[in-house]
Amino acid sequence: MKKLFFYLMLLGSLQVIILSGCKDKPTPAPAQNAYKTLSTYMVANHLDLTDLLSGWVIAGSSVVDSTDFSVPGYHVFDIRSATDFAKGHIKGAINVPLADVVTTAQGYKDKPILVVCYTGQAAGHAVMALRLSGFSDAKVLKFGFASWNPMFEGSWANNIGNIADNSPNWVTTASPALSTFSEPTWTSTATDGKSILAERVKLMLSNGFQGVSASDVLSNPTNYAIYNYWDNTTYTTIGHIKGAYQFNPISIAGGQLKNIDPAKLNLVYCYTGQTSSMITAWMNVLGYNVKSIKFGVNAMKYDALKTAKKPAWHGAYNYTYIK
Repeated sequence: MKKLFFYLMLLGSLQVIILSGCKDKPTPAPAQNAYKTLSTYMVANHLDLTDLLSGWVIAGSSVVDSTDFSVPGYHVFDIRSATDFAKGHIKGAINVPLADVVTTAQGYKDKPILVVCYTGQAAGHAVMALRLSGFSDAKVLKFGFASWNPMFEGSWANNIGNIADNSPNWVTTASPALSTFSEPTWTSTATDGKSILAERVKLMLSNGFQGVSASDVLSNPTNYAIYNYWDNTTYTTIGHIKGAYQFNPISIAGGQLKNIDPAKLNLVYCYTGQTSSMITAWMNVLGYNVKSIKFGVNAMKYDALKTAKKPAWHGAYNYTYIK
């Protein structure tokens, strides 16, 4: 009897083992496509580039109070170095490092934010970060603090020029044909679109302003994939860097990002380097390796821009500043 009981127990154990082994193993969760999650979230929440490049820059003449030269309608974030801020700044401005603009902005929600840098270019990174983070009315001070008072205009005035005149790397030909590439591949510690975006914005800001000099690019344009953010008529009349693609508009929903190679160093340029800074920041958040050509075509064909009445450095106002 004891032997029979033992055999029955053994048989029951074997059945449990066999049945357990026959059960379907749980299917592992598919690997997250962080880029897809983020880009889908951005389109759904009106954070595509075409949604964000509207009303993002404003001239000092439109915001200054001529009685005391303050900017009462905005919180002014000055992202220049502490040393340069101490030499002169807008009345009421606070000095905020670029990396900290989004966290600092949490305490300044009662008015829109105006970001001031040297030339209006690094401020584009800050304003794009703010707009992606819920501060949809943040703006760049056009031409930066260089436009506020002649004492500071050298950061712009010393960088305009006509280095593209007679250069073999400045042409008026039609745009080259675009190729198609895969999406960027990167990982995130977050899993939902909102959290991934916050993480990517923080990373973009911590990497600082991404710019490259126009002279370096014009000397060796084949070192880069270059995108000209102009309409096609201006692209072929004023001209463009040899090999640069005419590339406007740019958006997730429009599908243009498939023409950017995430494995290459890509450059974007515009008239002044201010719009291209906004675009560069947005594309870096999405995982593309992009830099802005500093001062845009103002550094390469300044006289041609002025003649054509395109955006060009116009000199500084004579507004009072605080030390």
